[in-house]
Amino acid sequence: MKCFSLFVAALAFAGAAYGQQQGYPARPVRIIIPWPPGQATDLAARVVAVKLSEILGQQVIPDNRPGAGGMIGTDLAAKSTPDGYTLLAGSSGPVTINPLLQKVPFDPVKDLAPVANVALSPYILVSNPKLPAKTTREFIALMKASPGKYRFASSGTGATAHLVAEMFNGAAGLQVTHVPYKGSAPALIDVIGGDITYALETMAATMPHVKAGRLKGYAISTLKPSTLAPGIEPIATAANLPGFDAAAWIGIMVPAGVRAPIVSRLAAAIDTAMQSSDTRERIAVSGLELDYRRTEDFARYLKEQHVRFSEIIRKNNIRIE
Repeated sequence: MKCFSLFVAALAFAGAAYGQQQGYPARPVRIIIPWPPGQATDLAARVVAVKLSEILGQQVIPDNRPGAGGMIGTDLAAKSTPDGYTLLAGSSGPVTINPLLQKVPFDPVKDLAPVANVALSPYILVSNPKLPAKTTREFIALMKASPGKYRFASSGTGATAHLVAEMFNGAAGLQVTHVPYKGSAPALIDVIGGDITYALETMAATMPHVKAGRLKGYAISTLKPSTLAPGIEPIATAANLPGFDAAAWIGIMVPAGVRAPIVSRLAAAIDTAMQSSDTRERIAVSGLELDYRRTEDFARYLKEQHVRFSEIIRKNNIRIE
């Protein structure tokens, strides 16, 4: 029966019409999104799902399963039958970072397999506009002039934003105090109000405030500048920190054990989708930076991210109580 179901799945991914010709009815493919509607991973996954439905000739249905910082949906996907009918909209928090900070009910390496990365969520260094520093280097000099005086906000202890900020603080040699919040919105409200000095939060969350003049945008966390954040220089050059490069990733994964031909077929479909200008534009409109990586490159990238964030957590003794 197991071999039969795998055979049916392979036919389904070849397209509904082909499967029906063989007498096997195609059934919808679901993509589990472990976040609520409107969150960055959700927006990217829905763009990809629409295009995959067109390419595969088979319905790809978004299935939001939020909770526990993305852990509930990710666990559900990891434990799903590896027949190709369940995909995961994976992201750095539940797949890369959380397993480094706490015990989780799945093994991200053994229980999940990468298919393709589709987008990145860069972070912007922002402060209240009244902060006297005009450039990133002036900002760093100001922080260094009074060690321990200034505070930075994050969307929560152990969140990607927290780790990216600690990466920046360590590279720049800053001695500052972390103030965790329950989400980006309340963190940025206090930065806007001047109660907290600065934050490194997602481009999607910060840029509307930067454009409206409520926040001052100093630099972006990725090695390359973004067209979505015009005039904002990379931290690597703005702060004279060569090689500084950090972002949250969003990609498509499957439960480990999905047969190679099915993964290849799915990867090919995503490849076609990502070449579409419509897909690229829709991802950009979501406030995300396009970052397409094919299966092998994505797998290497995941290993690099594991090493990088492990080191940040170790150096800063970050723990979730």
